Amino acid sequence: MELTTVWFILIAVLWTGYFFLEGFDFGVGILTKVLARDEVERRVLINTIGPVWDGNEVWLITAGGAMFAAFPEWYATLFSGFYLPLLAILVALILRGVAFEYRAKRDDARWKRNWEHAIFWGSLVPAFLWGVAFANIVRGVKIDAHKEYAGTVLDLLNAHALLGGLVTVVLFTFHGAIFVGLKTVGDIRERANKLAFKLGLATAVLASVFLVWTQADSGNGKSLVALVAAVAALLVSLGMNRIGREGWAFVFSGLTVIAAVAMLFLALFPNVMPSSIDSAFNLTTANAASTPYTLKIMTWVAVIMTPIVLCYQGWTYWVFSKRIGTKNIPTSVPHGAA
Repeated sequence: MELTTVWFILIAVLWTGYFFLEGFDFGVGILTKVLARDEVERRVLINTIGPVWDGNEVWLITAGGAMFAAFPEWYATLFSGFYLPLLAILVALILRGVAFEYRAKRDDARWKRNWEHAIFWGSLVPAFLWGVAFANIVRGVKIDAHKEYAGTVLDLLNAHALLGGLVTVVLFTFHGAIFVGLKTVGDIRERANKLAFKLGLATAVLASVFLVWTQADSGNGKSLVALVAAVAALLVSLGMNRIGREGWAFVFSGLTVIAAVAMLFLALFPNVMPSSIDSAFNLTTANAASTPYTLKIMTWVAVIMTPIVLCYQGWTYWVFSKRIGTKNIPTSVPHGAA
């Protein structure tokens, strides 16, 4: 297998890991305004992801860095053409991160409420815009003969992309609700499980339309298999949620995310960014890649470092695996606590 193909697969794995992990904590952030009934319940939700949200974002940094090093033409065209949406994502993620850290710095209701708004919008905006971005990447955008994006921001807001954004919002919120059901006790757990079922039904409808549309436009035999796997995993997750098997429900909601992202990358390959102007202008794993020597060095670094990072992050989740509930939230908040 060529190193260009290896690195396309590795980048796909990094983005898949990011959406699997960041997906549920985006969902939890959205649920702070949807599921939580009061300030104590919002603190419960925030504390379910408090120890892990920043580690989840490492996958985004790694995916972006791998794209820059392995496929610089892809990185340059994507980040210049999608500059405004990606800037909006970056600002939202910054505000969200600051909100997690600063929300409890002052014992003032307005102060906390403003930071809670930042958590909500800082979760909703990236969840939506990532769906818009990847829907456009797979379907194709206006790339000219100079490998430059020749369209406008409005070109990115087409019906297919907007549906993709809506799907990621609903899917991540469903994934987050399943996670809340797995991580909490008491009334909030029961309400999270009930809401998860409703969100799962909405996800099934919207995701099926979007994935079938994508398959019809850009798909192949391998992407069709991933599409079927995504739908099947979602249905199993709904079934597990219905019978109260929260652990399995989370496993299969995660597999839904994994299969859906895999379907997009399988539909994309061997392109990394198709051109809607002329297929001769497509960016591919061949014409967008770095030199073989660069890819070889990167491969050795990945082989050594990836297992270490995975073991550390797995250990983090194990340490913070216990359930929490409103009874675990103190009535008076120590300075700096969530």
